[in-house]
Amino acid sequence: MNARITASLGAVAAAALLAACGSDADNSAENHNAADVTFATEMIPHHLQAVEMSEMAATRASRSEVLQLAEEIAGAQGPEIETMSGWLEAWGEPVPEGMDGMDMAGMPGMMSEEQMQALGEASGPAFDEMFLEMMIEHHTGAIQMAQTEQSEGQYSEAIDLAAQIEEAQTAEVETMQNLLATNE
Repeated sequence: MNARITASLGAVAAAALLAACGSDADNSAENHNAADVTFATEMIPHHLQAVEMSEMAATRASRSEVLQLAEEIAGAQGPEIETMSGWLEAWGEPVPEGMDGMDMAGMPGMMSEEQMQALGEASGPAFDEMFLEMMIEHHTGAIQMAQTEQSEGQYSEAIDLAAQIEEAQTAEVETMQNLLATNE
């Protein structure tokens, strides 16, 4: 009888110890999954390209509305890059330093080097039109990436940021479409 009680107590103690270990791991940092890592790893260079495009507007845009929109895009996406970089560092994942070495063709809405060069060479109304058309495509890609994170991600902060990106960039796409329509 004593052996059974000892064995039962041992089993209960072992189960409690295992449960406590799992609980500590779960509580030490919120879990994330591969979708969260992919979202941050791909959205950083995606945002960097949008910031680069937006910075071109400072010297090339002819319409104040295009310049203002470009400033808003760069202003929003800079801090988001910092946030996502922080997540990757906390997760022990590499943080993309830029767009070099990334498979741009695999990311929705990314512009090619040729497209970026053409935008950089344009100015005035031609720049405005090209910027708006390219940024609509770029934002549409970011919205797709954000929707994927919302459906497949696990890290609540990443899911929340993805929802914010979807909402903000959907509104910006509408603004850009209106600017294109009034440009004619």
